[in-house]
Amino acid sequence: MEKKRAIVIGASSGIGREVARLLIAEGWTLGVAARRTDLLQTLGDVQVEQIDVTSEDATSRLRTLINKVGGMDLFFYASGIGKQNRELVEGIELATMQTNALGFTRMIGEAYRYFAEQGGGHIAAISSIAGTKGLGPAPAYSATKALQNVYLQALEQQAHSRGLKIRFTDIRPGFVDTALLAGDFRYPMMLKPERVAKEIVRAINDKCHIRVIDWKYRLLTAVWRGIPNCVWRRIPRCVWRRMKL
Repeated sequence: MEKKRAIVIGASSGIGREVARLLIAEGWTLGVAARRTDLLQTLGDVQVEQIDVTSEDATSRLRTLINKVGGMDLFFYASGIGKQNRELVEGIELATMQTNALGFTRMIGEAYRYFAEQGGGHIAAISSIAGTKGLGPAPAYSATKALQNVYLQALEQQAHSRGLKIRFTDIRPGFVDTALLAGDFRYPMMLKPERVAKEIVRAINDKCHIRVIDWKYRLLTAVWRGIPNCVWRRIPRCVWRRMKL
């Protein structure tokens, strides 16, 4: 049987690295990429490419990596940045937009075009529960995550209308104990990346369309969605403090 081939973007640390390890254990042939390649070499028998999703050459480098692997059946995207930014520091907001909006669109779009050419495939990407509602403590982060949710939904609709056999899985974790959330703030209900990675691989194998991780966050986001906007916009600062946001 021909081996399944996967590309993992953002595999140098955190969730992306754990997912890459699990896919290798399942027998996938892997190509991995990140801005830093030193940690990628320690994953074992994988093809490596240096890719910065904010760079204009990122799509050509993705094609190079696909060629190294010999094709692609699964594209898993785990790159992203995010910070709380109550003071709306311009540099933080624009860097978040550059990575989470432009970089995401650049890479997901190239994977979509590849699968359209090849006749099908599976795109899975980590977005976040932060896309459920606009979160005042992290404006650019929650806005870009909402963009990612809607972009994947739109591509799924487009692929269906075009008769393309492209599957999509939108992974929406809660707060995960990775370097992304390191800093002065302490977040509630933190999840371990190893556990999150197992749920992600399960969702990919089960061909889920949307997967919120875990059950506590499924409940939380259901409550958030039910709050009217006229109430949401008036949530006082003390509530965010209690939630450690």
